[in-house]
Amino acid sequence: MKFNHIAYKKPFFKINNALNEYLIKHSISIEIPLQYEDLLRYTSLVPLADNNGKPTLWNRALYNVNEIDFLYASLVEIYRLLISDGSKVDYLTVDGIDYCSYGNSKPFRIKIINQINDNYDYYYIKIADASRVYGLELEHHFSPNKMHYIYYKDTLIEEHIIGVPGDQFIEEVTSKHREINNVRLAKEFVKFNERCFVRLLGDMRAYNFVIVITQDFDKEQYRIRAIDFDQQSYEKSLKIYLPQFYKDNLFFVQLTQNSLSLQAIEQYQQEEKSLLRKRYFNGKNQIDQLVNVLKKDKVSTEEHVQFLRQELNKYHHLPTFNTCKNMGEILELNIKTMLEL
Repeated sequence: MKFNHIAYKKPFFKINNALNEYLIKHSISIEIPLQYEDLLRYTSLVPLADNNGKPTLWNRALYNVNEIDFLYASLVEIYRLLISDGSKVDYLTVDGIDYCSYGNSKPFRIKIINQINDNYDYYYIKIADASRVYGLELEHHFSPNKMHYIYYKDTLIEEHIIGVPGDQFIEEVTSKHREINNVRLAKEFVKFNERCFVRLLGDMRAYNFVIVITQDFDKEQYRIRAIDFDQQSYEKSLKIYLPQFYKDNLFFVQLTQNSLSLQAIEQYQQEEKSLLRKRYFNGKNQIDQLVNVLKKDKVSTEEHVQFLRQELNKYHHLPTFNTCKNMGEILELNIKTMLEL
């Protein structure tokens, strides 16, 4: 099967009334004091380098003095709404506003610092996109991780997901000889691959996920977490929804092939499907509400819908995907087929 290129300029899909009502019902759509457009009023951008002095994709945004008080107060309030119920937390301030013009979302990264102990945290402000919202919600329900985000009007607020970016992790292992537990990491990559395919999350190349490392007695435990969700149920090629087919992930693929037998891989795939099935039943009412909204929404093209349903027919050895009229119906049938619901 030939790999199809990802649409780097994927169109933005507006949040429709049905999705907005879903977000309001579940306390995700709440009023915030600042919109994405407010942050575009910067006066200049200063390129940022990493700890090794190499250029990054980020720029520090600078603003007029008469804008700072409003911006900082609003950004701290948004942070409080994101991490709690909005209750006042003293000694928080903004330490930096960074802008990235790369990619679809063109995010702002907000650095919040606690002035008492210099502890800091980040969050992101992006242009709202329906694909990303569906992706965040599906991640919240189907992954081991809970997602915290806010939507209001045309603005999306996302928490920072802590971990080592996949491409950086590969470099540390291959160039700096970082020690890893091969079997545990391979096992997690198999499970991550399965989760992405069941819920049709695309573009999981190494720089779009992070490795979360937890010390477990004398060994490390790993979890792979997606950090980019705008390729949710959009692309037409089945392979785009399987991280194992990206050349950027070759390190993880080879690690898996060298560390696990085919029997072990199949065992971990079944384990993950069992966990996904449990998560589905635990959140069935809300997941069904979300999928019903998606089934009435347009988040891809007719060409992509037709192509993907044919590929899934072949993969599952079933003709039933021919009845799917849109990506929402394809997603629903793929979940039910993969999890045997």
